[in-house]
Formats: sequence, structure tokens, C-alpha cells
Amino acid sequence: MTLVLGVDENGKGPVIGSLFICGTLFDEKDINKLKELGVKDSKLLPHRKRIELAKEIKKIAKKYKIIQVKPEEIDKAVNKEDGLNLNWLEAHKTAEIINELKPDKAIIDCPNPNIKKYKEYLLNLLKNKEIELIVEHRAEKYFSVAASSILGKCAREKEMEQIQKKYGNTGPGYTSNPITQKFVKENFDKYPEIFRKSWVTWKNHHNAKKQHKLDEF
Repeated sequence: MTLVLGVDENGKGPVIGSLFICGTLFDEKDINKLKELGVKDSKLLPHRKRIELAKEIKKIAKKYKIIQVKPEEIDKAVNKEDGLNLNWLEAHKTAEIINELKPDKAIIDCPNPNIKKYKEYLLNLLKNKEIELIVEHRAEKYFSVAASSILGKCAREKEMEQIQKKYGNTGPGYTSNPITQKFVKENFDKYPEIFRKSWVTWKNHHNAKKQHKLDEF
């Protein structure tokens, strides 16, 4: 039996909410079942279909692990407070998943423009140095990675549903969305726990308010 792990991230860009990194482990002989289900990159599927597929993926998978990276930890990485940038933080979380699930082969959707550098950095964090590592951009073409894309997206959407129930209509959390833009403008200084304060969108409102207070003197 050859165990294949697909790893993907979801929610790297939003100003609101967490980043999710998912790894899903399969017996290689079961990968074709994902194809038969119609598993593909989560961005190409409607919400309802993702929910349906997530249930089926969990039945086929040997194991899966989802790591939630909250805004505070993201901000520390972006600001390099821990000596990491966001890509290296992802590498550490990916290594945590690989080390726990112990696959024979791991297929990673690479967040770094430099695939070779990212692969070397990741391999250095792994307990099993003999593992077969496939690190590519747009790796969702592999069904194991697409499956993780779906599970990670569902986790992200569940978090956003919970945030909206508690804080109001945030929109999807992406700065390109008008509803999200309006929410950030009106609430950036009220709910620090849900915002990525290292994002320009949040900083612009924070700095404008700070400047306004200075102007009042």
C-alpha cells in the first residue's frame, strides 16, 4: 500500500479570518474514486457541491488534518516577528501535517514563486528525508490536492459563517468585495481578533484614524 498525501491552503488572501492548510491522506489505489466523484479545485465548484464532496472525500481518505492559522499568527509572519514570512509559516504547517500523517508520497501546492527553494526548506523540516515530494504551482490538478482544497475551503467557509453570526455581514472577507470593504471601514478598530492587521486594507483605515487624531491637536 502506497500512501499519498495532498496538501493545499485556503484563505491566504482575505483581510478577515483564518488561513487553513489541509492535508488529506489516501491509499494510492483509491485516488481514482476521487476522479469518479468529480473532485476538482474548490474554486471551480459551487458551495453546495463542495459540501457534498467533502463528506465523500472523508469516507475515502485514510486520514486528514486541517490546521487553522489565525490572523494574529499570520500578522507575526508577515511582519517577520518570528523570523518567518508567510510562505515559510505555511511550510512549517505543511511539515507538521506530513510528519503526523506519514505518507510515502506528498504532493504540495507551492505558495512560493521559487519551487526549488521552497521544496528544500520544506524537506529540511521533515522527519522522513526519503519521502517522495512533488511540489508544484497549481497542484490542484492532482486529485489528492484537489480533495484538500475542498476540505480546506469548507473549513474556511464554516469559519466565515460563524464570524458573520457573531459580528454581522462581513461579506466573504476578501478586500475586492464591496461588502467586506464596507465592514472593514466601519469595524476595523472594534473586532481586532478577526482582522489581519498586516494587510494594507486594514492599515489604511487604522492610519487614517491615527492621522485624524493627530490633526485634532
